[in-house]
This record gives sequence, structure tokens and C-alpha cells, in this order.
Amino acid sequence: MSKGSPISPSLMAQKAPAAAGDAVKNKDVAASVSSVVDAVNPVQGPNNIVPPTEMTGSQAVVRSLEELGVDDVFGLPGGAILPTYDPLMDSTKINHILVRHEQGAGHAAQGYAMVTGKAGVCIATSGPGATNLVTAIADAHMDSVPMVAITGQVATSVIGSDAFQEADIVGITMPITKHSYLVTNPEDIPRVLAEAFHIATTGRPGPVLVDIPKDAQQAKMTFSWPPKIDIPGYRTVVRGHSKQVREAAKLIAAAERPVFYVGGGVLKAQASPELLELAELVGAPVATTLMARGVFPDSHPQHVGMPGMHGAVSAVTALQQSDLLITLGARFDDRVTGVLSTFAPDAKVIHADIDPAEISKNRTADVPIVGSVKEIIPELAQACRERFAAEGAPDLTEWWTQLNRLKNTYPLGFTEPDDGLMAPQQVIERIGELTGPEGVYVAGVGQHQMWSAQFIKYERPRAWLNSGGLGTMGYSVPAAMGAKVGNPDRVVWSIDGDGCFQMTNQELATCALNNIPIKVAVINNSSLGMVRQWQTLFYDGRYSNTDLHTGHETVRIPDFVKMADAYGCVGLRCERAEDIDATIKQALEINDRPVVIDFVVSPNAMVWPMVPSGVSNDLIQIARDMTPEWEEED
Repeated sequence: MSKGSPISPSLMAQKAPAAAGDAVKNKDVAASVSSVVDAVNPVQGPNNIVPPTEMTGSQAVVRSLEELGVDDVFGLPGGAILPTYDPLMDSTKINHILVRHEQGAGHAAQGYAMVTGKAGVCIATSGPGATNLVTAIADAHMDSVPMVAITGQVATSVIGSDAFQEADIVGITMPITKHSYLVTNPEDIPRVLAEAFHIATTGRPGPVLVDIPKDAQQAKMTFSWPPKIDIPGYRTVVRGHSKQVREAAKLIAAAERPVFYVGGGVLKAQASPELLELAELVGAPVATTLMARGVFPDSHPQHVGMPGMHGAVSAVTALQQSDLLITLGARFDDRVTGVLSTFAPDAKVIHADIDPAEISKNRTADVPIVGSVKEIIPELAQACRERFAAEGAPDLTEWWTQLNRLKNTYPLGFTEPDDGLMAPQQVIERIGELTGPEGVYVAGVGQHQMWSAQFIKYERPRAWLNSGGLGTMGYSVPAAMGAKVGNPDRVVWSIDGDGCFQMTNQELATCALNNIPIKVAVINNSSLGMVRQWQTLFYDGRYSNTDLHTGHETVRIPDFVKMADAYGCVGLRCERAEDIDATIKQALEINDRPVVIDFVVSPNAMVWPMVPSGVSNDLIQIARDMTPEWEEED
């Protein structure tokens, strides 16, 4: 194991030599980069002046977190991190929440970060404690969630000897972090932690790991604050290149079928107000990806829905038939594009993103703009105003006639199950309607995730949390826990599947003991629902190992109501459609402890629309073997 501070791949990328075939693309991207870089204070927190004070490395960890403004951390102690847990007990500024599994700490830190916009913090010990964080770290990396993971490590004298509970967590996590540190000198702790928070929260957000050997925690050091930090090669571009912005405005003014393709980067940049202003100025349709739900109001007439494998017909078609994609903070993910070579074949592409590595990675950008969309969108709006004043705004009447017909003809909906059990879509829709847009909705992964994205109306950013890129089963309950800690005054729903729920439901104990009254809706179809749907459609109904025996007319192992009671929660069960509203209202009235509702639903319900894997988005199905009628007359 290296004892230095290794430079992770994300920081090395800027220095890597370009292949000859990439020369033109890199030249275009380079031209989009402004000379203006992020000028914010790299040291977060109130920047108190702390004179040199002798303390241990462990005390320096806690003091650094306090000076960085950290209020809440999620963790689980063990031998190698125990020296830090001792002074943590004396902190009056940091609320530590003891989880039941380190993966839960990681997902809780994610949920906290998603609703607050601040870096979430999780702590674990060495070896299995650290490796249990890996899934959450990878999840945060895929979804660009700011998170700092602090792990204990075996003493430096035995690193590399296969010591008890040793694992090279720096090496393990290097591909899935923005940066990973091994801190062997206790004097480096304040600087490294300040750097970790700066890296995690600036540019394209993401996770940073700080691994500290036990002897470095125990050794004496001289603490002072704020530290001086310098990260060679790490400079985040904020403002877009003015020439590229003007070129983008030129394309927008000339377009006949433009579409705003909006991704999670707009959420991370807190640029929802700016997006609304630009969208209304241009008048083009807005499609918000799975990670961007809520950054543009669902109720707005320009919103055409969510694109992708299970997106709305109007959104998928708008992208496919557009002549210009105004791509803001999105990355042309395969679940949005389908077969990439067939995606939006007639469209030119404006691509604005803070991460230059994403631009032209999957789809070549005609106008690349590197920078924060928080800065770029207002600049683009001003450039469009100037262009429209000189040439007139584009007439999109014909384009909207086509899209409005699709919105009216193919709205999202569902059919009642033929087995007499409840429709899961109805359950989720009513949760959203009875809770309202001020609630926070945290989904697991699978069918219930897609239904939650489809049937709950999102009117504000940070109301919708899910594991989009990695698709982590077990995300929902701990992420909802973290979201409730970060937003204690909001109603927080964990909408989970019976499969996902069984992976991390031990965090109900954490919630009950720490007064974190989340509400859990288990959409119990007694199966691994999305896998079962694929088995129905593509494997002739051969249901290999997808029956979980938790639902209607099964042995109900486990019984979720009894489990809730055992964990100190309120357990409810709903099996009839006529009881849905009353059950949800009962849950909404209970705020002194967590509530778990076992919604027993039909296993036959499927997620529609659907673009089958490996085909063009043009082949979207609205039901089994049913595709839209594209040639209908208006």
C-alpha cells in the first residue's frame, strides 16, 4: 500500500496525453473553457483562527470537522478508528449517528448531502468496515454526490503485511472517488480534511476518501486553523467561454425543434431558477432526466416529462425528433439514449457541463461549453435575448402542436391488475398527492423507483432522491434516514421494494433510537419486480429465483409489520385499494417514531412506457407489444 497521497484518476485525467484521434474533440473542448476558475475560499466553514495547539491526530480529526462546519456524521466504530471515536464523544458541535451497517452510513451521508447541498460525512474502521462503504462510495461517484468518507487503517508499521483487518481501501476506492488520501503524518490531518471537503463539493461533486492509520491518530501534532491548501492541477472552471455561449445562442435562434435535455448537474449547481428563466425565454420543451426530477416543475406547460428507458412518450419523442439538444448538466447516459447511434439522429448538440471529460464522451458536441451551469445558463439567456432582439425569437408553434398531441394522447397511466390486488402505481401516486410537493421521496431501485419517478409530481429540487447511475438495492431506507437528519422539518418517505428493503432495513433501529421518524412504504409484490418484468417479457415467463415469499398468499417471511414492531416502529399493512388513503393519512399523523407500511400489491404490474434494452428509442412501447401511432393526423 502506498504511504503517500496518491493522485486519483479524476485528477490525473487533465494531465493524460490525448490520443491522436481525439485531437479535434479535445481542441473543441479546450476552446469552450474559460480562463475564469473557481475563486471560492478553498477552506470551508466559518474560518475561525485557531492558534497552534498541541493535540493528538484523533483530536485534530474531530476539531477539523468542527471547523469545517460539519453538524452530523454517520458511522460505526471499530479498532482502527477507535482513537478518533474517543474525542468525538466530547464534541458539542457534531451529532454522531450510530448506524447498524457501514453501507447504511454511506447512503445516509448521500441522502444528507442530496437534501442539504453540503458534503455528507461517514466514518468506518479498517478492513471490512471500510469495504462495507465501497458500495455507497461507488454510488456517490456515479451520481456526483459530495461525500467525505473517513476510515481508520492499521498502524503504518504493519501496512502491507496482511495485518488483522487490513485492506488497501485507498487502492480499492481510487477508481470510484474524486480523490483518495492515506494520511501517515498527523500534521497533515487538518490540511487533508480541508482539501477533501473542497474537492468533494467543488467542480463536479463526488466522494473523497481519507484513510488514517491508527498510529497517526494517536500521535501528537500541532493543530492550527485554517490550514493552507494547494492542490496542483485541480482548478474548476466556472464561467463558460463567451464565444461558445454566443454560438449556442445562434443555434437556438435557428432551431425549429429544440429541446432542453436537463440532467442532475443542474440540481447540483442549484440552477433551477436560472433554468426556468432560460426555458421560458426560449419557449422550448424541457425533459428532465431521472436525476433531475424537480429541477423544472412538473406542472409547467413546457415540461414534457422524463426521458429514457421508462420515460414519457412525449419526452422520448421530443429528444428523438429534435433538431437541437440544449444539454445542461447531463451525460448522455445509455438509459436515456438507448442505442447511441440512433439517438436524436437529426439533432445538433449544445453541451454544457462542469466536467470536461463528459463533453463529447458519448455524443459529439457541436458547441461544447465547460463550466458551471449556474453561470452558463444566465449567460446563455442574455446571449439569446440579444440574438432574438436582432433576428426574432424562433417560432415553435408547429413543434408544440406535435408535442402537445403526444402529451395528450399518451399520458402516463396504468391499468388495474387482473388478479384483484392493488396497483402499485396507485399507491405511489396517492403517497405523492397526500404528502404534497414539500415532501422528500427516496426510492430504492427497480419498478417502484420508476413508478416513483413517474407518478409523483415534483415541483421543487431536492425532493427526489434515488440511486440512478449505480442502481443500488438497499439505498432507500438509509438515504431517507440521512435526508430526514438534513431536513428534519420535512416529511420524508422511503419508497422501497420488498427486495431492496431487506438489504438495509436494520437502519430502522438507528431511526427509532435517534428520533428520525421517516415513513417507509414497502411496495410488496413478493418478488424482485423489475427482474420479474424482464423474465415475463424476454424469458417466456420463466421466473428463476425472483419470488421472495413476502406478499399475498405466501408464508410472509419476513412479516414486515412484525419486523417494524420489533424495531420500535409503527407497522401497518394495506391490502385493499379502498384503504390506501386512510393508511397513508394514518402514517402522516405519526411523527414520534418511524412508520413502516406493507402495501401488498400485484406482482403482475409492469413499468410502462418501456424502451427494451439494445434497441432504438424509436421503438418505445406504451404497453406490451404496443407502440405509439406516429403517423396520426393532428
